[in-house]
Amino acid sequence: MSRLRFGDPFSHIATQGAIEDKHRIRYCLAEAMKAVFQNSHKRNSMQSRLLTVMTLLASVTAQVVHAAEPVKLGILGIDNFGSVAYTEFLNRPHAEGVFEGVRVVAAYPIGSPDYPDSDKLVASWKDQLLKMYQSPKDPKDAVPPIEMVNSVDELLKKCDGIMIFSMDGRLHLKQAEAVLRAGKRLFISRPLAASPADAVAILKLAEETKTPCWSSSQHRYSGGFSGMRDHPEVGRVIGCDVYGGWTVNAPEADKFTRPLHSIETLYTIMGSPGVVSVTCASTPTAECITCVWKDGRVGTYRGIKEGAVKYSATVFGDKGVSTAGIYGHGVPVKGVVPTNDKYVGYEGLATEIAKFFKGGPVPVTPAETLEIFAVMQAAEDSKAQNGAVVPVKNLWNPAK
Repeated sequence: MSRLRFGDPFSHIATQGAIEDKHRIRYCLAEAMKAVFQNSHKRNSMQSRLLTVMTLLASVTAQVVHAAEPVKLGILGIDNFGSVAYTEFLNRPHAEGVFEGVRVVAAYPIGSPDYPDSDKLVASWKDQLLKMYQSPKDPKDAVPPIEMVNSVDELLKKCDGIMIFSMDGRLHLKQAEAVLRAGKRLFISRPLAASPADAVAILKLAEETKTPCWSSSQHRYSGGFSGMRDHPEVGRVIGCDVYGGWTVNAPEADKFTRPLHSIETLYTIMGSPGVVSVTCASTPTAECITCVWKDGRVGTYRGIKEGAVKYSATVFGDKGVSTAGIYGHGVPVKGVVPTNDKYVGYEGLATEIAKFFKGGPVPVTPAETLEIFAVMQAAEDSKAQNGAVVPVKNLWNPAK
C-alpha cells in the first residue's frame, strides 16, 4: 500500500497501513492537527498553522482517493481449482477486513497442454469465474465481472499483481519470468515449479528484480495443522507423522506436486531448524518419507496409495501425543477432532494472499520453499538408491 509523505514535523503520520481507508483521512487529519499545535513554537502565527493544515488536508484527501482504488489482480492459467477457490474470497461483495481493497479483475484462461482433462477444467473454471457474483438476488451485491484476456502482456497491463494457477509446474518458470520482469508481485499456486532447478531460477529472479514472489500449499494455513505448533496438550513438538494421499498414476511432471501438501504440513507442525537427511521407502501401498531435523527430531510422511485417504497427522510433544485436526478444520481438544466446525480449507491461504498483494511481506521464505524442494528431491534419490540416507542440499545458498 502506498504511503503518505510529508516533511517534518509530520513524517510520523506517514501511513498507518493497518487503518482502513475509510477511516484514514479522519485519523491522519487528527494526527496532523496534533502535530501542528505540538510544534506551534516553530510557527510564527495562526495563519501559518492554518495554511499548514489546509495543505495537509489536500494531500491526505488525494492520497485517500488513490488508496481507495482496489489492488487489481490477474490470474494466469486457470486449470487449477485454486483460480476459483481464492477468487471467491477476493471478490466477495462488500468485502471487509483483509479482503477489502483487493480484487481479481482479469484472467488469461489457458491450461496445461500435456495434462489430462485440462481443457475441460479450463472451460469449467472459466465459466465459474465469468458468472461469479454476477446474478445476486440484490443488485447491490453485484461485483464487476472478471475480464478474460488473450495474452500475458494484456494481463500485465491491466493488473497490479498476478496469481499463477497453471496445473503444470513446467510452465511456471516462463510464466513467472514475464511477471517478475514486469515488476508485478507474484503468487504461484503449488507447485512453485516442476523441478528444483526451476524453483531456484524463479526465486533468484524474484531477488534479482526485487519483486516479491512466493508459493504455498493451503494446508500450511489450515488451523488443524498450524494450531498444533503451540497446542497446550502437546507442548513442544518433538516429532510428527503426517499422512495424506499419493496419486499413483500421476504425470511425471507431478513428481514435486504429489507430496507437497503433506510435506508443507510437516514443516508447519515441526518448524525450524530444517531437515538434514531423508530416507524413502516405496511400496505398492505407500510412499514413506522419513526426515531428520538438525536438532535430532524426526518427522515422517506416509503417502497413501491404497485404501482410505485422510489428510492429518499424529503429533508427539513433551506434554502429550495428539492427532492433528483434519484438513480444513480446527485443532482437537482432549483428543476429539472437530469435524462439524466451519470448514476453512481455502480461507487461510486466501487471507495470506490478500495481505501479500496489499503490500505485506512474503509469508514463506525462499529458503524454506527451496528446502522443501530439496527434501522431495532427496526422497526421490533415496528411493532410487533402495532407501539409502540422502543428505538435503541447500538450494538457496549452495556454499553453506
